Amino acid sequence: MFRLVLFIGLVVSAAAQQPDLPAPPDFSGTYTFLEDGETVQINITDGKVDGFISRLGDLESDKGTFIDQFFSKAEVKGDKLAFTTKPVHSVWFEFKGKVERGPGKLRSDEKYFLLRGTLTRYYTDHHKKTTAKERTVVFESLPDGLMPAGQ
Repeated sequence: MFRLVLFIGLVVSAAAQQPDLPAPPDFSGTYTFLEDGETVQINITDGKVDGFISRLGDLESDKGTFIDQFFSKAEVKGDKLAFTTKPVHSVWFEFKGKVERGPGKLRSDEKYFLLRGTLTRYYTDHHKKTTAKERTVVFESLPDGLMPAGQ
């Protein structure tokens, strides 16, 4: 019994001495998206992430119209980022990837951060059939206050 109490005491003591995981980097900002003028806005507050995609519609009914698709869920753990957007006109996106330092030297430079991962575009047609198209992407951070051409 004494050994069990001693063992539990050692485990609790060791766990108490473990340092907290470092907070994820604040990579809040505006990033490029798929086409010129399209963006991803990332906001990190107290380790929680939210944001939206601003993109041009590509369906016959919304072609050329800017659409904002807000995140329905998002998560950041260290350098890992995942988000899913709310559907708009039966289209939604899912991103899973990581944040990397890019070639930009200063936080205010283009490409200071890169979001590298897999983007899946989902579409549900009028027959309720959902298709998914996956692609590897790299979204580049934009300097503060700079929006890409077209916005």
